[in-house]
Amino acid sequence: MVMMSAKEASTLWGISTRRVTTLCSAGKIPGASKENGSWQIPANAEKPADARVRTGAYKKSAMPAHLPLPVGISDYRLASTEYYYVDKTLMIKELLEDKETVNLFTRPRRFGKTLNMSMLQRFFEATEKSNVYLFDGLKIAAYPEYMAYQGQYPVISISLKSMKQASYTDAFYMYKNLIAKEYEKHKIILESNQILESEKEIFRNIMEQRADQNVYLNSIRTLSDILAKYYEKNVIILIDEYDVPLENAYHEGFYDDMTNLIRSCFESALKTNPSLEFAVLTGCLRVSRESIFTGLNNLKTYSITKNKFSQYFGFTQEEMQEILQTFSLEQYAGTIAKWYDGYRFGLTEIYNPWSVLNCIDSYLQNDMVACEPYWSNTSSNRIVKRLIEESNERTKSMVEELINGTPIHTQIFEDVTYGTIDVNQDYIWSFLLFTGYLKIISCETVGDETYYDMVIPNVEIKSIYKNTIRSWFIDHINRDSRTDILESVIHADAEKLEDLLCTWLTNTISCFDEQENYYHGFVTGLVSGFSGYMVVSNRESGNGRFDLVVKQRSRWHHAAILEFKVVEKYNQMTKACEDALRQIEEKDYEASLRDEQYENIAKLGICFCQKRCRVRSGGVDHFEY
Repeated sequence: MVMMSAKEASTLWGISTRRVTTLCSAGKIPGASKENGSWQIPANAEKPADARVRTGAYKKSAMPAHLPLPVGISDYRLASTEYYYVDKTLMIKELLEDKETVNLFTRPRRFGKTLNMSMLQRFFEATEKSNVYLFDGLKIAAYPEYMAYQGQYPVISISLKSMKQASYTDAFYMYKNLIAKEYEKHKIILESNQILESEKEIFRNIMEQRADQNVYLNSIRTLSDILAKYYEKNVIILIDEYDVPLENAYHEGFYDDMTNLIRSCFESALKTNPSLEFAVLTGCLRVSRESIFTGLNNLKTYSITKNKFSQYFGFTQEEMQEILQTFSLEQYAGTIAKWYDGYRFGLTEIYNPWSVLNCIDSYLQNDMVACEPYWSNTSSNRIVKRLIEESNERTKSMVEELINGTPIHTQIFEDVTYGTIDVNQDYIWSFLLFTGYLKIISCETVGDETYYDMVIPNVEIKSIYKNTIRSWFIDHINRDSRTDILESVIHADAEKLEDLLCTWLTNTISCFDEQENYYHGFVTGLVSGFSGYMVVSNRESGNGRFDLVVKQRSRWHHAAILEFKVVEKYNQMTKACEDALRQIEEKDYEASLRDEQYENIAKLGICFCQKRCRVRSGGVDHFEY
């Protein structure tokens, strides 16, 4: 049978090569098969009909046979052949054009750094079997002068994202393990006569984790020298998530030791290494030259403030439109944008790719709730919580402004490090920006200093701030103080409860945009978690729904009804408390508690205005059954 390539089919049918390979993978072209990694199609095959739904509401039965979403897929080979792939291959072209020796890309977690590093490895790495088919039909394939670099280099590829151990000893053991695996990947050199026996011995010792500790400090440089000798070509070094071990060490208390380890490894591999063609590193933060990249004058950093390479991490507006069209979900564009858009890398508007893919997957599954804070479940909020907990009053006030929709105006420090966060409170804003919790909306230069206006990017990130705040005063609250709050609620002690709530409102971070919902959550957090008591919110009782009830779980002596009001002016607070008490009586919120035969039912009207609180007691009603 006469066969044709995917490219030949695309020309014949008037569609992209990428679309042809998608149809082949979906089994829509009879007789199509893969040979040596490339699709072969019967020459007499007919172009499949385009079943994609372009307009109207999503109907599962009408969905085309499209490739699955690459949720959690970071291997480029799989992502580009077996899943729906958003083409970022022109990043290769720009890297080759710039010819920078050491390139550092800093982006928030889950924005495609690892997938792009896998793409670079698959493109440049010299392999026994050609990987050129992985780039068929993609944007880079339109540039034969750059495709000539495909498969031409030895590549060292290491990810440090698993270095999250509780001690330096365990973290160093993990590093040895990572290095040993990379050496094992290149063990073919042990069969070569080009490599000296002494070099092979060092190679074996590292691969089998028998080498002295100091040997591992130079292990990347050693491997690059040996590979360059074997291939007679300089080496490309890829180091993914280089700052993960630094963040972990900061929390676990061995930051200085880890800094020394990373510095030693990087200096030997990246500084004046004659075997290095170029290197690419990724992480969340740019770590200062003084701490990690000492004397590394060939380092080029591309942070989120830089426009170059800005479109290669996350989804652009155009890419989002194509994704939504492909999956016939255009009607959800506004909702998805509200939740996951809002990032700005350089001059490029960016969507969070992890959250978008999870959200679209939920839509395709017809889930009741599709938009959720997916990113918060995968990205550690540990550092954010710590920064908020340790912040001064000025910082807390600025966080409140952010939550309530007001931009903050401050400087940004590009070289912020985990080790310097504790030194200068102003570094918190730089950290939150570079890790994805803020976005820049404008800037101005005053003298020789630049100031930025920043806001929370979207609904998803705002929910992280709020949830972190609410868990903060639950996890770190004084137990005795919380006990006092519970007792004052049960006994309707308005004066004591007012003092306690005002103290907590002053010492915590508030979000006023939700008004009553925020204060409701605030009080719920304070009275929850006590043995023998349960908290019930917004339940029907009598002729309405009460705000909050606290009641004994297995005994029926005590219960309390709390009704909340929020006002804009302080002079309205007393009347609002009285209105709340009147509402408890008129709507008979006690009804369900009487049905449960609670003997003592306390009633409290509570009003909030900003960080002030007023409490009025309706007394305790006593019942005998």
